[in-house]
Amino acid sequence: MRSFVFGSLLVVAASAQLGAQKWKDIATTASGNMVSVDPKSVKKKDGLVSATVRVVFTPPVKAARGMWGSSVTRATFDCARKSLAAKENVYYSDARSTKVVERSVNKIPGFGPALGGSLGGVALKYLCSSS
Repeated sequence: MRSFVFGSLLVVAASAQLGAQKWKDIATTASGNMVSVDPKSVKKKDGLVSATVRVVFTPPVKAARGMWGSSVTRATFDCARKSLAAKENVYYSDARSTKVVERSVNKIPGFGPALGGSLGGVALKYLCSSS
């Protein structure tokens, strides 16, 4: 019985670990904040790249609803037009992205410019360089 319980705990622990996002650092923004991408989220089709990207603010940024330590953005990047459409932005109070401060979801995301040196510009350069 003890080995069954122990084995079950190992399976649960492994499943939780597999579901966790693994971030790959890709570059820093113009202000020195590290930008990362979740490699498992990257999907490419017809010149568009969808991905989940993250930035850790150093130092944290004071915002209207609290301090931002990091943010995670789900977006689609148009490599030919050098633009992006953010589907969702989540801002966290900590660098580990565990405590949500603010969340916004765009029901109909529109494409806009990916400004050089920003999270969008850094992510677009990285994601589109290999497409």
